[in-house]
Amino acid sequence: MTAIPPITAERLPELLRRMPKAELHMHIEGSLEPELIFELARRNAVQLPYANVEALHRAYAFTDLQSFLDIYYAGASVLRTEQDFFDMAWAYLQRAAADNVVHAEIFFDPQTHTARGVEMGTVVAGLHRACVQAESDLGVSASLILCFLRHLSEQDAFETLEQAQPFLGKFIGVGLDSSEVGHPPEKFARVFARCRELGLHLVAHAGEEGPPAYVWNALDVLKVERIDHGVQSARDPALMQRLARERIPLTVCPLSNLKLRVFPQLTDHNIGKLLEAGLVATVNSDDPAYFGGYMNDNFIQTFAATGLAAPQAYQLAKNSFEASFIEEPRKRGYIDLLDATFAAF
Repeated sequence: MTAIPPITAERLPELLRRMPKAELHMHIEGSLEPELIFELARRNAVQLPYANVEALHRAYAFTDLQSFLDIYYAGASVLRTEQDFFDMAWAYLQRAAADNVVHAEIFFDPQTHTARGVEMGTVVAGLHRACVQAESDLGVSASLILCFLRHLSEQDAFETLEQAQPFLGKFIGVGLDSSEVGHPPEKFARVFARCRELGLHLVAHAGEEGPPAYVWNALDVLKVERIDHGVQSARDPALMQRLARERIPLTVCPLSNLKLRVFPQLTDHNIGKLLEAGLVATVNSDDPAYFGGYMNDNFIQTFAATGLAAPQAYQLAKNSFEASFIEEPRKRGYIDLLDATFAAF
């Protein structure tokens, strides 16, 4: 599609809601709403350090990534059974479908659960069952990406990979998340090399709070296909040129960046500059239950704050499909649907 029809600022939010999109950076444990956390806590007789739902909501006042992670891991403690993992993923997928997300590539953190004695098979079975049901019941295609926790050792990551090998057919790739600063990508060079040998897709968080050097090393040492976050890349002109030239996608999470104070205000966000530089930037929700917004919230609030318009909306949505790991015919079909949505608006 070459020409974007003129769309007024008043109508733009409705276009953002309606347009089909893919979500490529969403931690399923970060979609646990306080209400579901308390429901699962009652189901599994887990004692939470919060009196009620309102108290947990009030605790969502983060100053940085680590202060968020502390609450994130506490919330995940209520997940015990396959049904728990299904219920969590199904709640997210229903919300995604309502936001016209037609494809989702979902991160999960098995080490958060296996460290508590939950079997790898329990985690994967529940999440995968929700993905299968989303295709049939919601018309949403969904895949799983197993993430290693970077604050733990590479040996721990290898052990996690070993536990996951019987379930290789139920996830499409691996990623790297958790506390970024002090845990550079090269810490996980050997385990990512092994994952590459297994034919898995490779992605990694880099350049959220960490420096541009982390993005370089994620590309050159880990050989990743996508950079999750990557907003600090703007500090390095040579890196920006490389990302544009090699069409390396960035899965950007605006409301997350705001909540964790990567940018002091949403008006300061650099996603427009990333697009202007020719990067394959995308919009995603990261941990939507904690950061104040799912996909449409991220689009609408970011566009209102930064002055982005319909051409950027189209580009971001198209980028999300191009950056996905789905097969080319289906990718083309989603882009055709995007074109039709814009043409009819």
